[in-house]
Amino acid sequence: MEVKIQKGNDLITKFILDKEEIVIGRTGDSSLVLEDHKVSRKHARIFKEGDSHFIEDLNSSNGTFYYGKKITKRRILEDDVYTIGPFEISFSREGAGPAEEKKEEIIPQEQQAEATDEVIEFKKHIHSLLIDRLDLKRAQIDSADSQEVREKVRTAVSSIIDELKGKMPKGATKNRLVREIIDEALGLGPLEELLADESVTEIMVNKKDQIYIEKKGKLVLSDKKFINDEQVRGVIERIVTPLGRRIDESSPLVDARLKDGSRVNAVIPPLALKGPCITIRKFSKKPFKVHDLIRFGSLTDKMAEFLELAVSNRQNIFISGGTGSGKTTLLNVMSSFIPHDERIVTVEDAAELQLPQDHVVSLESRPPNIEGKGAILIRDLVKNCLRMRPDRIVVGECRGGEALDMLQAMNTGHDGSLTTAHANSPRDALSRIETMVLMAGMDLPTRAIREQMASAVNLIVQQSRLSDGSRKITHITEITGMEGDKITLQDIFLFKQTGYDKENQKVIGEYVATGMVPKFVDKLRNKGISVDLEMFR
Repeated sequence: MEVKIQKGNDLITKFILDKEEIVIGRTGDSSLVLEDHKVSRKHARIFKEGDSHFIEDLNSSNGTFYYGKKITKRRILEDDVYTIGPFEISFSREGAGPAEEKKEEIIPQEQQAEATDEVIEFKKHIHSLLIDRLDLKRAQIDSADSQEVREKVRTAVSSIIDELKGKMPKGATKNRLVREIIDEALGLGPLEELLADESVTEIMVNKKDQIYIEKKGKLVLSDKKFINDEQVRGVIERIVTPLGRRIDESSPLVDARLKDGSRVNAVIPPLALKGPCITIRKFSKKPFKVHDLIRFGSLTDKMAEFLELAVSNRQNIFISGGTGSGKTTLLNVMSSFIPHDERIVTVEDAAELQLPQDHVVSLESRPPNIEGKGAILIRDLVKNCLRMRPDRIVVGECRGGEALDMLQAMNTGHDGSLTTAHANSPRDALSRIETMVLMAGMDLPTRAIREQMASAVNLIVQQSRLSDGSRKITHITEITGMEGDKITLQDIFLFKQTGYDKENQKVIGEYVATGMVPKFVDKLRNKGISVDLEMFR
């Protein structure tokens, strides 16, 4: 069997598989060295067992993939393609003749662009033949992750392409077509490659042939396209069906999540005028730690030390920020500061939090069924979790009346609770909380609401997405009490922008401590708990 390794359109190496074992890794002591930071020191091995060759992942950080599916060990078959980091490793019959080699030739970029429509039509034709040969609708819903189903589809697609070899459009290769059609038939189609790309943080499908992605905080138009609206609709149903959710004309929008925790929102006609649209907020395969946020420049060591002190000493904290500012990521990091011997109950619309503690109960809201009944709201879950003997309550996001229940919980012995809300500044966050409490339907006077807020909430952490795409904590602010009808605030840490580097398109600024010492720190010192005041200078 011949092995070919490519990185994009570049052929890295090609050799005959005639050894008992080949170790693939980033370092020089591997049999096959692939130099890239996404490749582990010892990433995978290819070895012979009986008459067959197998590929096995060696507990690598980023994984080994077979047509987009992560594998641990698998028997290698002819025409298989595996992905390690940015490298494609393909296996084909030894001694392929010139005609077969030609099908894998690299096509110039301008010819690829001209061939796009032709390739899409060719894939449509393969899809129609594939549906005739397989009960694909059933395979999609019942066992899309089954290795047996994927192998069955791979074999059928390979066979169809061989039959249509003379009609294959210029710019297309068999291996790539097989992978893309399997992704479309059983996976998320053109989104699979974007989901596997760790540099992509958000995916936005505006319509079937317009997919934008976010990279390094900037929006870029992707070259990926769906075949038609039906394929986009099929991808949405493939995401929501396993979660017991639905999307149709009577319920044309839905929130859901992928298996890795990535958040999904989908809208279909008649609400989406240009066809079905999807927005995916990707989550890192490995949850970010506080040192990652420090490395990204989202906060400083002193700020991280203070937040850990606040969380571990049971301060009630609201994280506020705009859409896409990184509130949920920060909530996940701050929740990791909760001691491991405490019982944590999380409440979310779509479960995204990935807490490292063992004693965690995760609750997720439920939309109404087709008859409009059976909905379980965030507010219902917050009320219920008070009966579950929580040490800490973590609510993914407050959007409505549940804010009143959160305040009451914070005021009745559930200190150390955490949640997020949409707001552009700490002062705006207070107005937002007040509005949400009124949404609970209780006819409470404004002063009573503010008094509850002032006694319940200790800190507001403001997360912002700046003009250069970077995400930073711009305020850590303490609620100090009330003066008349107004809640008083004092800033503990601030990010001050001092300029903008046009050449590198970077915001220039610095984090400063205001010198103010929070009230709870004084209480800790009075109890004999040592606190290094240097962090506030």
